[in-house]
Amino acid sequence: MPIVILILLLILAIIAFFGLLSLAGSIIGALLTLVVAGVIGVIAEAIVPGEVPYGFLGAILAGMVGSWLGAAILGTIGPVIFGVPIISALIGTIIVVFIYALLSRQLLAPRS
Repeated sequence: MPIVILILLLILAIIAFFGLLSLAGSIIGALLTLVVAGVIGVIAEAIVPGEVPYGFLGAILAGMVGSWLGAAILGTIGPVIFGVPIISALIGTIIVVFIYALLSRQLLAPRS
């Protein structure tokens, strides 16, 4: 009887190990995707005059939205790094940052 319990525990441990390994792989992949989106957001912020709020978190958000927009408009152009198509993501992020800068200037401009 104790050998059966030991075998069951061993099977459960193996299942848990592979489950944890796959979970850690997806978390690391998601974090790397966010880092790539943030870098693309910072590059787009440097190209477009204006500033994205909240620093690197705003750049990550702009990069994620821009990569979705760029992939929707242009498809996958250029290399894909951690699920982010670089060229189309950069073009889409430039569009997002430009629209944000334009809207923020319009809303913050003094009205006469």
